Amino acid sequence: MYVLYEEDGGFKAGHILSETDASLQVEAESGKRSKLKRANVLFTFADPAPSALLTQAAADAETLDLQFLWECAPQEEFDAAALAADYYGHTPTAVERTAVLMRLHSAPAYFHRRGKGMYRPAPPDILEAALAALEKKQKQAEQQQRWVDEMAEGRLPEEIAAVAESLLIRPDKNSQQWKALDAACARLHKSPDRLLLELGAWPHALALHKRRFLATYFPRGTGFPDVQIPALDRELPLSDAEIYSVDDITTTEIDDGLSVKRLDDGRIRVGIHVAAPGLAVTRESDLDKLARARLSTVYMPGEKIPMQPDNVIAAFSLDAGREVPALSLYVTADPATGEIAESETRVERVVLKANLRHNDLDGQVTEAALDDPDSELPYSDWLRPLWQLAKSLSAQRDAVRGKAENNTRVEYSFYLDGNPDDPDTPVRLVPRQRNAPLDRLVAEYMILANNLWGGLLHQHGVPGIYRSQQAGRVRMSTQALPHEAIGVPQYAWCTSPLRRYVDLVNQWQLIAAVEHGVSARLVAPFKPRDADLFAIIGAFDAQYAAWNDFQNTMERYWCLRWLQQQGITRVVAHVLRDDLVRFSNAPLVTRVGGLPELERGAAVELDLLGFDELALEVDCRYVGLAEQA
Repeated sequence: MYVLYEEDGGFKAGHILSETDASLQVEAESGKRSKLKRANVLFTFADPAPSALLTQAAADAETLDLQFLWECAPQEEFDAAALAADYYGHTPTAVERTAVLMRLHSAPAYFHRRGKGMYRPAPPDILEAALAALEKKQKQAEQQQRWVDEMAEGRLPEEIAAVAESLLIRPDKNSQQWKALDAACARLHKSPDRLLLELGAWPHALALHKRRFLATYFPRGTGFPDVQIPALDRELPLSDAEIYSVDDITTTEIDDGLSVKRLDDGRIRVGIHVAAPGLAVTRESDLDKLARARLSTVYMPGEKIPMQPDNVIAAFSLDAGREVPALSLYVTADPATGEIAESETRVERVVLKANLRHNDLDGQVTEAALDDPDSELPYSDWLRPLWQLAKSLSAQRDAVRGKAENNTRVEYSFYLDGNPDDPDTPVRLVPRQRNAPLDRLVAEYMILANNLWGGLLHQHGVPGIYRSQQAGRVRMSTQALPHEAIGVPQYAWCTSPLRRYVDLVNQWQLIAAVEHGVSARLVAPFKPRDADLFAIIGAFDAQYAAWNDFQNTMERYWCLRWLQQQGITRVVAHVLRDDLVRFSNAPLVTRVGGLPELERGAAVELDLLGFDELALEVDCRYVGLAEQA
């Protein structure tokens, strides 16, 4: 004897081995034995064999007219066996009974299940709505399949192209377009971004990288609304210092400048002058809201997305030859020892004598020229005393750190000689030593300012945003904690208020400390334990990391373009660890499959076999040790 039963939402048949009042022991066609509750049993039968029953019934079920069955069925709840008897006009065979069951079960729009073998026909209005929904679903499935077929054949449907960006950034996974794209990707074994790029949703990988970033972080565009800069509410004294700035040729936001004056006792008075947009961009103003939304300038080769509107940059950038508001730190120190006798902070107007550029000076300003008073050196009266004190300050920090800073690695500046949106634009990689004298000089005074100004805030009980490092962990907080890697007791970012929101916040607090002294904590924009400071830190950390990731992405992309433009097919690289290497002629780190186990720093020769500008990978093959080639 055989049995038909329900399991996992379908019908199965098997041979009855034994049975009790509550259950049956059943053997399936495969030989698998299982215990079956009587509640799941539909009926028993003697023939045909289970496999033949299911095969014949499935074929017969397809011939049954659903509409006719629905019209013939009682309007109330009914037993499928009774409907089978009415339909066939005789006591149904096992195959006929099973066929009717299968047909009813497969059509929930027509028949609603009401228990084991029991059904009820759908009311006419509900059936009409269900059939309309099924028809719509069928049409959608057909449309979806057409899209999949088109993409598989190398054509991009207009409906997919229209939403290509959102399919990568914020996909609606219930949409027909996403389902079609997902199915096409599965068929072709490609990721959505790669398939869309190959189908022409973007003209090249460069456009995709940029659009993905901009759509995520700048969905309304990178422009600013027209916001006026309020007039300053105070008269500022004019500094008589002779001030110069030093920046890269592409820098347009001049945040800082330096001045120096020799004193009669052998000491020098150094001025560190920082642009003061915080005098006009005040907390919770419209300009503040614009800066806070971005938190930092976004940098990439050939272009940038500024944190501040152009009119703010134009008004406060320390461009040479005009009076500009500044926050100035004046330090009196012994250049030979680095001992600081006194410091003073002023809010004033400054006039820079010149905006110097690394591109023009780096070749002339060498350590040998700086240390030799008889050597020809441009701006020698300005550079030499600053250099002497900078070396002493660096030595003091090294003593605190317990070791000298390792700044020997070569860094690269990226220059695009053309449209930054065109992948064929020539790219230049210009190597620069991290410990180049001008870099070290400027960096030392920025560290000094960030250290002393952080101390000034702490001294007056005015909260600020500090960057600390202890036990190897770098974090931002509102507490003046040591930065062990730099070797200072506290470090507050203060010297780039046109480019970083944290520096702008600290500038507001510094201005309050300068103008109000011991009562500053009562009138500063941020009071002690202001929860908004913690919100700024959290938002800044996340957004600054996203900006850096994008900058790294774009620099890596242009590295790959540079290698191709130069026709480079073999390079020397140095092992970092395991199969990870750094190219010697470009700022590119990559993995090399099949690289033998080598010591860190070992020089190897690699053949460049191909470039993937979407994944930003280069296919390398190990040739041998560089000295063997």
